Amino acid sequence: MTKQEQTPRNHFKVVMVSIGTVIGMLLFVYYGLRPMYFLICEWTGITGSSFDQAEAQPFVVQEDRPIKVQFLALNNAAMSWQFRAVDSEVIAYPGEVVQVSYYARNASQRDMVGQAVPSLSPYEATSYFSKTECFCFNQQPLAAGEEAELGLVFQIDPDLPDWVKTISLTYTLFDVTGEMEVSLLD
Repeated sequence: MTKQEQTPRNHFKVVMVSIGTVIGMLLFVYYGLRPMYFLICEWTGITGSSFDQAEAQPFVVQEDRPIKVQFLALNNAAMSWQFRAVDSEVIAYPGEVVQVSYYARNASQRDMVGQAVPSLSPYEATSYFSKTECFCFNQQPLAAGEEAELGLVFQIDPDLPDWVKTISLTYTLFDVTGEMEVSLLD
C-alpha cells in the first residue's frame, strides 16, 4: 500500500476517536458529574454543603446578635423550572428556629423530578447551620405546569464565630427525572 492509500483510513480513525471522545465527555457531564459532585461535597464539605437532617436544639436565643441569612436559588442548565426563594433574606438570631420557603414551578410541558443541592458560605458557618426540615432532603416531583411551596426550617448554633454577620444559603436545582425513571425500573 502506498502512503496515499493509508491516509483516508488514518483520517477515519482520527474522526471516529474524536467523536467517541466527545460522546464520552457528554455522557460524563450528564450522568457522572452530578453524582460525583454530591460525593465530593459530602466527603469534604468544601462547598459548604450540608446534607444531613438535624434536630432543633434547646438553645437560648441570642436576641442581641442578628445574623443576616440570604437565600439564593439557581437552576442547573438542564432544569427548566422557575425556582426562587420567597424571601431573599431574613434576620435570624442564633438559637432561634426559623422557617422560610422556596417557590418552584414546573414550566415545562412534561412531568419532572427536581433535586436541590445546598451550598453555604462562608464555609466556616457550615457546622453551625442546622437544617431540621428541608426540601433538599427529598426529590421534588412536579407535574407539567404544577407549582409548589418548598419548606426549609433551620437553626443557627450560638457558637457561630462572632465575625460571621451574614450567611448565604444557595440551592442549585437539578433535573433528576431520568434517574428517577431508571431507579423505578430496577
